Amino acid sequence: MAAIVVVGAQWGDEGKGKIVDVLTERADWVVRFQGGDNAGHTIVVDGVTTALSLLPSGVLRQGVKCLLGAGVVLNPSVLISEMERVRQAGADVSPGRLVVDRDAHLVLDYHVAIDKAREHARGPHRIGTTCRGIGPAYEDRSQRSGIRCADLLALGRIKTRIRAHVDEKNRILDTVLNSGMCVDFDSVWSKLELEAGILGPYIGNGSRQLFEALRRGESVIFEGAQGVLLDQTHGTYPFVTSSSTVAGAAPIGAGIGPRMIDAVCGVAKAYATRVGEGPFPTEMSDSLGDEIRARGHEFGTVTGRPRRCGWLDAVALRRAIRVSGIDNLVLTKLDVLTGLRKIKVCTSYRLGSDVLDDFPALGHQFAEIAPVYEEFDGWGDDVSAARRWSELPDSLRTFVESLSALVDCPVSLVSVGPGRDATIAVSPPATLEGFLPELGAPGRKG
Repeated sequence: MAAIVVVGAQWGDEGKGKIVDVLTERADWVVRFQGGDNAGHTIVVDGVTTALSLLPSGVLRQGVKCLLGAGVVLNPSVLISEMERVRQAGADVSPGRLVVDRDAHLVLDYHVAIDKAREHARGPHRIGTTCRGIGPAYEDRSQRSGIRCADLLALGRIKTRIRAHVDEKNRILDTVLNSGMCVDFDSVWSKLELEAGILGPYIGNGSRQLFEALRRGESVIFEGAQGVLLDQTHGTYPFVTSSSTVAGAAPIGAGIGPRMIDAVCGVAKAYATRVGEGPFPTEMSDSLGDEIRARGHEFGTVTGRPRRCGWLDAVALRRAIRVSGIDNLVLTKLDVLTGLRKIKVCTSYRLGSDVLDDFPALGHQFAEIAPVYEEFDGWGDDVSAARRWSELPDSLRTFVESLSALVDCPVSLVSVGPGRDATIAVSPPATLEGFLPELGAPGRKG
């Protein structure tokens, strides 16, 4: 079988959770390799919606093993709460099925407090963080002072370190950020004692287990969080997340070699959305943006914030394909565009007298660029019941094929609704077809 990385090819919220859930029908493992509970993945099975922020989306597929890799930063309280919620929904979340890598770092109360206070102090220059403590946890990891999951197995040895962290963060909250917040050490410690007892059986050598599984020929889906355009290095800096969201982060975050990856699948909406602050060249500033938001239920899974909506940006999509090595695309939410007479796609930017086919170098230039659009005919027929490529309207198929040509990347699947079965094969590569027994030849293009 194969090892496939699934990443968002826009600013997140592209529908990765659904696609990972679909692909894991025949997978042995699904692995989260970066990010924390600032992610939000929504899955609809038999009309029941499940929202996940830490657990891999394959958790609803019984028999699939789930790994939270070393590149993840996890809040123990959030993970335990999510595990219990999924367990009550009927999923197996036992230690034999879920592995938490011992090298993953923890998000603790003082990280959350710093995140909230720092964002408040930025005022009008805020970044738009979810205030979940993700950035400060990654900062501690980078400066080699973080607390890892392995530390929960020898809790008595880190009590002095935790106290020192709390004291340090409280000084920063008070004297640097002028915040009224204060973290209580006794509260932090008592929670950790309880959480260590619950999570201890799940903590293991995830990197080694995954390596051995791949050597045995087992199939693995690596699930990215957020989107490539939020990558800390290659995204719309500084309005980015605190981890690397490109496919290259998968082997690093999971602890395997890059040669073990067989394919990279990028997920993109048929339009574009963004949550929070930051550049968005194709944003709709009229009532159509509100209409798309309502149709597509575009509200943050984690924060509930309304998402900004815009036309699909092929310039940004080409960048995501390039920096993440995407070799096939999944196009989601085509059903949301039903009824529009014309559909626009941004093909380049104008900056003064220059025409750009990539992001400008400087942040302030985003405010000066004007998107150049190509228009396509829309479709009026409801497509949500279609299950084969041949059942889709000619104008929709032309739109998909034209977009594939614009970004020079084949479209493997399209999605016309939130359910598992509302996924249609177009031209899936061989590495992907092995995961799609019910979406194979009958639904293929042509």
